[in-house]
Amino acid sequence: MSSDVAVDVSALAINVTIPEELRWADSRRGEEFTLTTLNVRLLPDGHLAAKAYGRPTGGGRGSYVSFPMPSRPELVALVDEAATRAAALWAAHRGLR
Repeated sequence: MSSDVAVDVSALAINVTIPEELRWADSRRGEEFTLTTLNVRLLPDGHLAAKAYGRPTGGGRGSYVSFPMPSRPELVALVDEAATRAAALWAAHRGLR
């Protein structure tokens, strides 16, 4: 790729499995969901955006639904640890193989 071509990165994202002890339930349209995954995006302005995703608590084949991530200290710490781990993996990246 030529150095005179501007590369526009709109976001970087990582998916983080929420450990069992940090999971929680939330409801939407009368259905309860257990939140099991965080999607954390680094936006172009340097801010982070995080959403939690989960499936219906009762099982079944319901959709994977997003919810806001609560501002709980242990979840903020999980995001920090995940970002640090992702940065280390990226730093060790040696190109596509």
